[in-house]
Amino acid sequence: MDSGTTAATSLSPDMVRGKLTANAPLAPLVWFKAGGAADWLFEPADLDDLTRFLGTVNGGMQVMALGLGSNLIVRDGGVPGVVIRLGKAFAKVRDLGDCVLECGGGASGILVASTARDAGIAGLEFLRGIPGTVGGFVRMNGGAYGREVSDVLVDCDVVLADGTLITLPARDLRYTYRHSALPDGAVVVAARFRGQPGDPVAIGAEMDRIAAAREESQPLRSKTGGSTFKNPSGDKAWRLVDAAGCRGLTMGGAQVSEKHTNFLINTGNATSAEIEGLGEEVRRRVRASQGVALEWEIQRVGRP
Repeated sequence: MDSGTTAATSLSPDMVRGKLTANAPLAPLVWFKAGGAADWLFEPADLDDLTRFLGTVNGGMQVMALGLGSNLIVRDGGVPGVVIRLGKAFAKVRDLGDCVLECGGGASGILVASTARDAGIAGLEFLRGIPGTVGGFVRMNGGAYGREVSDVLVDCDVVLADGTLITLPARDLRYTYRHSALPDGAVVVAARFRGQPGDPVAIGAEMDRIAAAREESQPLRSKTGGSTFKNPSGDKAWRLVDAAGCRGLTMGGAQVSEKHTNFLINTGNATSAEIEGLGEEVRRRVRASQGVALEWEIQRVGRP
């Protein structure tokens, strides 16, 4: 028996003040509404509950943070170790002055952008267009409408897999396109973003424009996973997928969106294997017809 298995079997719900659930279904928590269960799902009561729990586990099992589950395929065999989901205690946003907002790791992009608007802070409107939480888009360098997190992040508070709490300046995340150097198992519990002074009316109008553009171009009413593939340098993933003849392509219950070809959708009861398999088939067809190797933007986690 390996150390990870030993750690997993020694866990019990009475170790924490929050909620610790064994064999917890993850499909209801992700946008695709597909996939298996987490060995353990931990929803900490607060920061102290989280650091104590991870200190007890002390790196003895795999740790994965889960935000809104908007850009994620949870494979059908489920996720080993412990999945951490930050709740209301981590969803607060406050104005620190000097055009800086302090945001909990569980706060949504919409909440951050709305708080910035109300405080007259411009430059964070694009976060309205990211369907995720602060923790997720800090890790992934999330972006939309020509801006990304690396443009506005000051620093972030991170709990490492052994329970240590550290603050990392933006430069230490070594951001590239949809990627950061955050270590595996690290949980982003807070971040600070800096904008610039702006007019709340103009900021609100820009947020409305972003919301309308998303509604018009993306299949937001479907069970989807957001942008499937990264945009190659100088091109758009959706254009390549369309040019390869993949618009509307299906595999089981999974389909390439007719509305936006860089989105996969679960038309009913698709398995995660069908969704991921369809994505791989799209990659194969794009490579064969366009000579471009598309890279996944959606995270795929867990056992097949």
